[in-house]
Amino acid sequence: MNHQACIMISFGTSHPDALSAIGHLESSLKKQLSGVDCFRAFTSRTIIKKLKEEQGVSIPTPEEMISRLAEQGYDTVICQTLHVIPGFEYEKMVRELSKYRAAFQNFVISKPLLSSETDYIQSVNAVCSCIPILREDEALVLMGHGTEHFANAAYCQLENTFRALGHERIYVGTVEGFPGVEYILSRLNARQVKTAYLMPFMIVAGDHAKNDLAGEGPDSWKSVLEKNGVCAVPILTGLGDLELIGEIFAKHLKEAIEE
Repeated sequence: MNHQACIMISFGTSHPDALSAIGHLESSLKKQLSGVDCFRAFTSRTIIKKLKEEQGVSIPTPEEMISRLAEQGYDTVICQTLHVIPGFEYEKMVRELSKYRAAFQNFVISKPLLSSETDYIQSVNAVCSCIPILREDEALVLMGHGTEHFANAAYCQLENTFRALGHERIYVGTVEGFPGVEYILSRLNARQVKTAYLMPFMIVAGDHAKNDLAGEGPDSWKSVLEKNGVCAVPILTGLGDLELIGEIFAKHLKEAIEE
């Protein structure tokens, strides 16, 4: 049997149309993994439960998957994360999976999307490759997930990278951290922005993108901006659908294998 395995680990999604972004990333990474058995795992138990109950789809957690690989006699395991930042979710994953390190001859965990200065630059280029050219009264607003973890600073660094590369009308906020939509709105008003394109800075355009960003509810970013005179135009594209984002993860995979 093949004794090498790679677990593709993401937060997950229960939206079938958004799942394609994860599949796209996985497919591009598999090109580097000739002769390696590849498996999928989600870190969100809520999503795993929802998929099982509503769609009859069973996705293991990373811990469940790596336990199976140990039982099946694999000697090399690559844990390829598809997380964006090294926050609580990533740290928990590393902590739990590291307990299995002794079960394998070779065991590595790759880095999340935003892990180096080059990653930020490539991420900026990826986003700019899929948006319209912004006029003077237009802006792009990116919604990251956000966290109370200090890794939330990654979103501020991302916006600073946009500025350093000459993109003055691209703003980065978060749904569960700082900066939030009210702060973003104040900055749009200061620049007299009339139209804002809204795009998730997340691997998939799932629940947060469809509801918190572009939903019709009164608290969505789209509703808040439009209530305050800014026309909001959603771009529901997940990062996983962007080729340049796939290249960043591919680089991290290569680095992990070469460790």
